[in-house]
Amino acid sequence: MNAPAVTATSIGVDPVLARFIDEEVLPGLDMDRAAFWDGVDQLFRDLAPRNAALLAKRDTLQAQIDDWHRQRRGKPIDGEEYQRFLREIGYLVEEPAPFTIGTRNLDPEIATLAGPQLVVPILNARFLLNAANARWGSLYDALYGTDAMGSAPPSGPYDKVRGAEVVAAARRFLDQAIPGWADAIASGEHPAFVARDDNAVLFRHHGLHIEVLIDPSNPIGRDDPLHIADVVLESALSTICDLEDSVAAVDAADKVAAYRNWLGLMRGDLSASFDKGGRTVERTMNPDRQVGNATLSGRSLLLVRNVGHLMTNPAVRLEDGGEAPEGILDAIVTSLIGLYDVRGLGRHRNSRAGSIYIVKPKMHGPEEAVFTNDLFNAVEDLLGLERHTIKVGVMDEERRTSANLAATIHAVRDRIMFINTGFLDRTGDELHTSMQAGPMIRKAGMKESDWIKAYEARNVAIGLACGLGGRAQIGKGMWAAPDRMADMIEQKVGHPRSGANTAWVPSPTAATLHAMHYHQVDVFERQRELAQAPVPPLGDLMTIPLAPGTNWSEEEIAQELDNNCQGILGYVVRWVDQGVGCSKVPDIHDVGLMEDRATLRISSQHLANWLLHGVCTADQVDESLKRMAAKVDAQNAGDPLYRPMAPDPRASLAFQAARALVFEGLEQPNGYTETLLHAYRAQVKERDGVA
Repeated sequence: MNAPAVTATSIGVDPVLARFIDEEVLPGLDMDRAAFWDGVDQLFRDLAPRNAALLAKRDTLQAQIDDWHRQRRGKPIDGEEYQRFLREIGYLVEEPAPFTIGTRNLDPEIATLAGPQLVVPILNARFLLNAANARWGSLYDALYGTDAMGSAPPSGPYDKVRGAEVVAAARRFLDQAIPGWADAIASGEHPAFVARDDNAVLFRHHGLHIEVLIDPSNPIGRDDPLHIADVVLESALSTICDLEDSVAAVDAADKVAAYRNWLGLMRGDLSASFDKGGRTVERTMNPDRQVGNATLSGRSLLLVRNVGHLMTNPAVRLEDGGEAPEGILDAIVTSLIGLYDVRGLGRHRNSRAGSIYIVKPKMHGPEEAVFTNDLFNAVEDLLGLERHTIKVGVMDEERRTSANLAATIHAVRDRIMFINTGFLDRTGDELHTSMQAGPMIRKAGMKESDWIKAYEARNVAIGLACGLGGRAQIGKGMWAAPDRMADMIEQKVGHPRSGANTAWVPSPTAATLHAMHYHQVDVFERQRELAQAPVPPLGDLMTIPLAPGTNWSEEEIAQELDNNCQGILGYVVRWVDQGVGCSKVPDIHDVGLMEDRATLRISSQHLANWLLHGVCTADQVDESLKRMAAKVDAQNAGDPLYRPMAPDPRASLAFQAARALVFEGLEQPNGYTETLLHAYRAQVKERDGVA
């Protein structure tokens, strides 16, 4: 971790990163090493100071907002006065004149199709391959192996009764999506018919393919009147390979492990071996799918999420010895690796349109989007790419972005590929931005508050007004409970109904089940309907979720503290001690939820808010943390790598990290958790001698 850095004029590059790029990436691209590093050096010289200035601007705005609220504490907030103030300080900017985005060369999975989107931690090769191959999924397996039909799957061998229920459920789905499908299997005549061969019949509905597998020798197909062995759905149209919220990458070694997996995906040679039933299985990327004369992509379209503007990383150091902005590093390296696909050098083509897809999180308003656009311009120039080859996905998860969404889109109007909403990070920023205004409502009530309803509706409405419909993705957030598929089937249909042509799912199985929703709803017709309605007013969005005069009982306060503390500890202990950035973490009721840093941000900021305003005391929080440490220890008792916290909380770096996130929450930039997590994880790696 402390090896001397390779120097490129004004920057120092950790040798681990330098060797990876020099020996594994550049040779396959036939690029001049010296010219590349000179360009990288100049790019950091030009853009690192601007990055720092933007972060300073955030701090200045936050200080002004804090002061405004302190001066009015205890008084009702006048919405019009509040907006005038935000405009005076430059937090709110003028709306741009009506415009339509000009992005070109987008793949259909982004622009003209509607379907599920996976998000997967880039450090786990097996998960990456599962996600890349999740373009197609067995509906029979998804129904049989989950509670999607209302009951959990039985243990033991195949259950014929349940199997019959699965077949019936799949037929109901086919009847709804493709009325007359059974006759078409024999005749091949149907508006939805695409192709057939001896083993399958292929249909298309709402742009998504449905493959009916025919196999009389199959145990299921043998007993089926039409010899149907399975129904396979086109599922995860796209996948975000995540370098940000779902990974723990704190140094050059971590970054190179992540970049190496991205390289394997772009070259098409990534593989992962694992034990299954006593035998070793090797997983690789699926080839394209062939049905009759139809050739279809066998893989999900891959996007990569870089980190935001805040984080730095010791993998590169600036001239003054400070860590370089990690977002600039990610943009350079992920785009460099993306050249393998742009030039057609991989085994499989990712973007047939010749684009590199980068998701950019946690931008604060249009000024930071301008910087991202300039950064991508500079990277394109460095790599000899045509302008706007690099596309950007704008995560609408910060208050300053959602309040200025049209202007933010306008700043990247010729390279934007998506906008989406994320409840947890957006709530975390809501809490931090308005921290001094007063105590906030309980966390569970946030989803029903006025601001979040306006946030979700405005995102779609503004996206449609800017011309994203049929040209780019409008997305919605994650279903976090991978074991509750019946609930997902009932509730997540709300995302396509809202006009979103993609939404996040936690697993390939969930992608297949969520795909059914896009057969229920014609998203692009729904977008045309929604485009006729006015954009919800800004005032609703700017309504702060305060709880003035609320007198919570001691029991209610204890419940809220325990809920937040258990969630923080359950996530942080794996992040800090094991470097696991995203996993299924049991909640306080022992329900497994897919957690990442966004969950942590809202919980820690909520506790910091209640501490600040005297809803609870420091002693109460400490008592809850200790009590919940014992619960989290018990929940992880089966993990041989787990280090218990409760026996000696002061000796547990994970416990101390969790405590710091709460008690130092007011001082954390924008309420983010990364700075503290990285510091404590680095301590653990140093203590354990982890490279």
